[in-house]
Amino acid sequence: MLSFDQKLSILESFPELKRKDVSLGRVNYQYDESLYDKKNVAFHLHPNGNGFVYAGHLRGYDTDEKGFVNIRGYEADAFRQLVEESIRSLSYRAPEPTSKSAKAAAAPRGEVHASTWFGPEKQSLILKHEDDLWYVYAGPNLEMVLETYEEAEQYLQEEGFFLL
Repeated sequence: MLSFDQKLSILESFPELKRKDVSLGRVNYQYDESLYDKKNVAFHLHPNGNGFVYAGHLRGYDTDEKGFVNIRGYEADAFRQLVEESIRSLSYRAPEPTSKSAKAAAAPRGEVHASTWFGPEKQSLILKHEDDLWYVYAGPNLEMVLETYEEAEQYLQEEGFFLL
């Protein structure tokens, strides 16, 4: 388990976070560039070792009703990874599915439509609509074939990709 000072040291290593001292010796770290109303990445870090990190947009974490993970027993690597993922999740917003689905549904039969989706580590995938199917390409390589735009969109979002 990391000490309070070790947690603060890790959080201080992220220049995009700003420290905010709050009551009872607790500390918050905020990400002002967040594309969401949520700005707290680390919340109520306490000298007793307790505290929370926001993971409301992440999968695989046991969050409370507000999307926070209790980080009391976290080790350094896991804590650092959680903070990185939290910042990344607040750095982009997934597209609204209804507007994209409506455009895709309106595509004339046989006409090719393509869009580029971007990943959290600057990789990109191409989504193409051809002959009533949706093809996902990683460069020249076929990654996936899906029947509907909604399935393609869900797949890409689950993989961490988004449209600009």
